[in-house]
Amino acid sequence: MKKTILTALFAATVFCGFSQEKEAEAPKFTFSGYIDSYYMLNFNSPSSRSNLGASGYERAFDQKSSQFSLGLVQTKFGYATKSADVVVDLTFGPNADLGQYGNVVGPLGAGKASTALAIKQAYFNWKASDKLTFTAGQFGTHIGYEVIDAPVNYNYSLSNLFNNGPFYHIGAKANYAFSDKFSAMVGLVNNVDNLNDNNASKGFIYQVFTSPAAGWNLYVNGISSNESAPLSSGKDDSGSYNLLDLTTSYQITPKYLLGLNAAYGSQTGDFQGGGNVGDSKTWGGVALYSNYAFTDKFSVGGRYEVFDNTSGARALRAADGSGTDVSSFTLTATFTAAEGHLLIKPELRTDSYKTAQFVDGDGKDQKSQTTLGMHFIYKF
Repeated sequence: MKKTILTALFAATVFCGFSQEKEAEAPKFTFSGYIDSYYMLNFNSPSSRSNLGASGYERAFDQKSSQFSLGLVQTKFGYATKSADVVVDLTFGPNADLGQYGNVVGPLGAGKASTALAIKQAYFNWKASDKLTFTAGQFGTHIGYEVIDAPVNYNYSLSNLFNNGPFYHIGAKANYAFSDKFSAMVGLVNNVDNLNDNNASKGFIYQVFTSPAAGWNLYVNGISSNESAPLSSGKDDSGSYNLLDLTTSYQITPKYLLGLNAAYGSQTGDFQGGGNVGDSKTWGGVALYSNYAFTDKFSVGGRYEVFDNTSGARALRAADGSGTDVSSFTLTATFTAAEGHLLIKPELRTDSYKTAQFVDGDGKDQKSQTTLGMHFIYKF
């Protein structure tokens, strides 16, 4: 009798263990997303009700003033198994169009219907081992401190470094985690921010991550690519686009975080048919981030940034087409409500240029612009 009981207990234990193992290995499906909207005041009171200036690149996404505006609607699907996972990240709305500008012309050609514009990310990861992961598809850039997704950033408006850097890539990459404190990634991508490659050359991307101390993360990121449009006579190898980026953050205390983003880029020759800049021209900038969580429902984040494009290498330029530079200060408060789903972000931002980038309501040129916005983000 005793043996029978022990046998039954053993069988039950094995069955339960087998069931738990099967449950742990069962594929997992996830669904998440967010919507955001805002109302903004521009103290220059431009008659255009636009926060954009002479170049049209003075702001990334929050471009409208004196009106309620929809930002972005995200629907993100995930499916994961023990050794692989897939992510389909679809976005809609004005900011989705701005973030996916290279996808406006679909595979069927200009003026044809295309669903590519809605695809922010679509990629899969294959975990070949505990340390090695391969990724292929369309994925957000590894470069920079900020991301397109509004719930993730401390500030609502995006930095000039973000606005003048890559948004996404299409290609393949491999990441190897030597330890939980050090990893490296390399990959090949079509080009910068485009559904279809404009030439046969491939861009080389890379990232090195290290955590020198508890709470301190440091990333060195980069891309090197020939972005020249092909000549009528054939391939053009004269173009060269290079960007080196440093991103780091340190959790000084459980409530206080300090971050830094610095980038330096160069461009030689043509950039995707946008015009030949000639010999190498450079741009760069530094952004300092500070965020303090007073409670789990209230925090304040500040960002100070300088961005230099005096060479005119990037699109942020003065009214006469020459280069310019800007210093920006942004202060954002975040109130969390609705069981953590709703983020309310009042934000004050000032951009000061060396050139007259804006026109006020009286038609006078202005070198600076100050905006005050109220932003609402619901995540699920």
